[in-house]
Amino acid sequence: MKARVHVMLKNGVLDPQGEAVRHALGALGFDGVKGVRQGKVIELDLADGTSEAEVTAMCEKLLANTVIESYSVEIA
Repeated sequence: MKARVHVMLKNGVLDPQGEAVRHALGALGFDGVKGVRQGKVIELDLADGTSEAEVTAMCEKLLANTVIESYSVEIA
């Protein structure tokens, strides 16, 4: 069983990496990009029977800094 966790900075939290990407895209001629938010995707290979609640606990305890980041979980 697999799980995919998407972690992004919360709205209102400055994203210097995203701003650097936006600036670099503009320098390359991609003027239509007004903003970039950069995040991360974590793929977990889980043992059968692992619940979504357990993955959520992993996010709360380690995978996301819930003070400044939000996350979503997909179980496949």
